[in-house]
Amino acid sequence: MKYVYIDTMGCQMNKSDTERMLGMLSHFGYEETHEPEKADLLMVNTCSIRQLSEDKAFSAVGTWGKWKKEENKNIKIGFCGCVAQQKAEQIFKRAPYVDFVLGTHKIYALPEIIERINRGERVCECTETNKTEDDVSDKYEIQRVKGVNAWIPITEGCNNFCTYCIVPYTRGRERSRLPEIIIKEAKDALNAGFKEITLLGQNVDSYGKDFKDRNYRLADLLRELNAIEGKFRIRFVTSYPTDITDELIKTVVELDKVCEYFHIPMQSGSSQVLKAMNRRYDRETYAKIVKKVRDMVPDVTITSDFIAGFPGETEEQFEETLSAIDEFALDYSNLASYSPREKTVAAKWVDKFIPENIKDERFQRLNKKIQENCLKSNLKYVGREMEVLVESFYEHKGQMINSGKTRNFKTVHIPYDKDLTGKFINVKITDAKTWYLKGEIVP
Repeated sequence: MKYVYIDTMGCQMNKSDTERMLGMLSHFGYEETHEPEKADLLMVNTCSIRQLSEDKAFSAVGTWGKWKKEENKNIKIGFCGCVAQQKAEQIFKRAPYVDFVLGTHKIYALPEIIERINRGERVCECTETNKTEDDVSDKYEIQRVKGVNAWIPITEGCNNFCTYCIVPYTRGRERSRLPEIIIKEAKDALNAGFKEITLLGQNVDSYGKDFKDRNYRLADLLRELNAIEGKFRIRFVTSYPTDITDELIKTVVELDKVCEYFHIPMQSGSSQVLKAMNRRYDRETYAKIVKKVRDMVPDVTITSDFIAGFPGETEEQFEETLSAIDEFALDYSNLASYSPREKTVAAKWVDKFIPENIKDERFQRLNKKIQENCLKSNLKYVGREMEVLVESFYEHKGQMINSGKTRNFKTVHIPYDKDLTGKFINVKITDAKTWYLKGEIVP
């Protein structure tokens, strides 16, 4: 038995890719370890959204390179993911101890790569392909992380080319997976004991747009998945605002297994900044979309993404972002300071870059606003009875806690001595904190 350690950075798509790579590696006698010092094969699955993530990846392989030189010359090192797709052969120059570079387009080439590096070759597989998978995917199972939720990519890539975003360069153009493959993966996950399916895509609502031989979209896929027998939930992320159709919203309302949750990134509350970002909507359009979702979907949770300190952003434009969070009553938002990424349009606007101290100050103010609104959102549910799918069981300050999610993605902590992980339970909400709710089991 050999051991593999994979350091996975970034989004759920990367985590899903790691699960697929672990499945392939198991056929070569590799077992996953969470102790890098124990591994025969060390891999980093990288994220290139921000410079910090890229720096962390090179730092990790730098440490492994020292081990390889000083302690164990037989270990193999792989550099994978979005930074690999972006940098390709350049990685060998910066990190000469790396044995293979594997881009996002070619993860199904991993079995061949393992054979080649075991023969002493150094391999770079980062060429673009229009396929999301090939015949290899039928030969190797997915080695999912044990838990309650299974992530299933349904589309990959992006056609929007926002001026700040590296995704079109690292994940390529939008490509939809065949529904029959997705449905089989969902059934396999449910048969393995998973209780929730999350459909993944950089623009998940664009699913099916690229099909030439069928008229089949996300709403159609949701209906087929919803028809699978058993008690489970379905979610989907991430939605591009203007791709959310009336049909999709109606489908969420009609289907009993699809959860009342939309993640709709706004990025800025200023129409001028949105235009500079090359987002295909303005503040007014975003407002109409959010209102329609709230009007049609009872108890819906709407979360978002925002960037603080985009090049050229004025104080007045930043304050529009603060007011947008209040106006649209966003339940939670992810937040990032602007980070210039190679190849993107905005990275060239050096004369418009916001000083780091101002970016940091705006980040903190935005974070405070997000916390305020998250608490307001949570307080609405105190006294309510809600269904919770328990995801974990742990001890906290001498008390055993079951923790899980409501259908509308609220985290609930329930003091209870018995492990209920994977169970659907009815809970009365007794208190609300900024990031979570407290509850007690309804007898």
